[in-house]
Amino acid sequence: MLYKDLVELYEELESTSGKLEKTSILAQFLRRVPEEEIDIVVNFASGYIFPPYSELELGVATQLMIRAISKTTGFPQKEVEDLFAELGDLGMVAEKLTQRKKQASLFAKPLTVGDVYEGAMKIATASGEGSQERKLEQISRLLHFASPKEARYLVRTLLGELRVGVAEGIVRDAIAKAFLGDTGEAVDAVEYAYNILCDFGEVAKIAKREGIKGLRSVKIVVGRPVKVMLAEKAESIEEALKSLGGKVAIEFKYDGMRAQIHKKGDKVWVFTRRLENVTKQFPDLVELARSNLKCEECVVEGEVWAISREDGSPLPFQVLSQRIHRKYEIEKMVEEIPIQVNLFDVLYLDGRMTIDLPFRERRKILESIVNATEQFRLALQLITDDVEEAREFYTKALKLRQEGVMVKNLDAPYIFGRRVGGWLKVKPTLETLDLVIVGATWGTGKRAGWLGSFILACRDPDTGEFLECGMLGTGIKEKKSSPEDVTFEELTELLKPYIEQERGTEVRIKPKVVVSVDYQEIQRSPNYASGFALRFPRFIAIRFDKSPEEADTIERIRYLYELQRRGEKK
Repeated sequence: MLYKDLVELYEELESTSGKLEKTSILAQFLRRVPEEEIDIVVNFASGYIFPPYSELELGVATQLMIRAISKTTGFPQKEVEDLFAELGDLGMVAEKLTQRKKQASLFAKPLTVGDVYEGAMKIATASGEGSQERKLEQISRLLHFASPKEARYLVRTLLGELRVGVAEGIVRDAIAKAFLGDTGEAVDAVEYAYNILCDFGEVAKIAKREGIKGLRSVKIVVGRPVKVMLAEKAESIEEALKSLGGKVAIEFKYDGMRAQIHKKGDKVWVFTRRLENVTKQFPDLVELARSNLKCEECVVEGEVWAISREDGSPLPFQVLSQRIHRKYEIEKMVEEIPIQVNLFDVLYLDGRMTIDLPFRERRKILESIVNATEQFRLALQLITDDVEEAREFYTKALKLRQEGVMVKNLDAPYIFGRRVGGWLKVKPTLETLDLVIVGATWGTGKRAGWLGSFILACRDPDTGEFLECGMLGTGIKEKKSSPEDVTFEELTELLKPYIEQERGTEVRIKPKVVVSVDYQEIQRSPNYASGFALRFPRFIAIRFDKSPEEADTIERIRYLYELQRRGEKK
């Protein structure tokens, strides 16, 4: 397929605002994509080149792209930077300069979708000495064959910011409509398969070839992460027990990282809830699982949290977060920040998915395959229908510095990727929000060279856009006085690769980094796209375990605002 055909789709999607209209446009397009390219095209239309769980990363920073545009078009790098400052979109910069470029591409062949994918693979696999120059060559080669409009979307795609307003729900519905029919059954089948495979491209290929039956036949693949089941929020222990009715299982909600642990023979993989492979960062967890999971093949879930070297007491998530993205001195971190693992579910055991079994049966299976040790154990659990007993358990969790409790329906199956009533979480009254940083300002004086005044945004689940809702400045430290502290310098270094645009001291940042914040109250505000503003937000932690798509939504903020108005803010 020619890349220009995909670009025409991008243009149409970008100029269309309605969710249903976007779905129809994408569905019509997918019907005419050759079967052998459907997986690549669907992922491209979703804004991805590789599936979300893939360890392949393009690693194309803004400055590298500026160099590539300069090299391909013949315009000085300074001119590219100035136009970027004016337009705020390197894709638009590439389009304008390609139209004006000083040397025309002689005998340029049309760019194909396959060309772009092949080039992206070469960019992602470039490593070691000289890798940046090899990436530059590949980007320049693709741009050389691109028309102005192709250059716009090619640059955006390689930077990971397609901006055509296609969220997961639109892709899901479009696949169903294109190949299965416009029915709820079709949508559910696509979602089911996607929650297991985590790859819309592969799901589309199965839908086209095998229909609903093929999608419903999809099974867990050990070594490949699945979308985890999520919990709804309950206002109190009383509400949780009343909602579920009868006896329930109550477990501590640990202040740690939710881990999906896969074991096949002696091979172990560890994934976060955002599908990231963190196996290398947790060799101690790998060894614990290898030694204490009595199965040939299994997938279990648990919470990993940091513990004190002195007395084994739980430490805040901020301490554990130092290990999640660590790429060097891993053994040192294992020594300095030991962990404990508390397992709470099993999804797969020796060739059989266990997700359709009631939770009480899954727990028994889990108990049978875990050789419990001090560091690798089952989550502490209370089964009760007594409110006072449940409240005491909740109080105990808080005294032990955990987040709260999970209240679970003993008869509920495991449902991938959804917030369902089978699990409820109860946390203290003032709950934090998980928001995305989308902007900042450069500091002055003693904070010169550091970013500050971070702009926070919540997620619009319908469009996939991020809506500004406040400015964060407090809770971040100038100097580190304890392991869990996060400094302005550390946050600046984390955000630098995601800077999209600078105008004076103001910086626009790709929505990649999620932070937890608390706040005094939520106010109505015309100054932010969300229509709301957090009053006095305070930084709590960087949430390395959460993707931007897992940030709190505008609906959540609106809900909290309404509770607050009734004097029930939680």
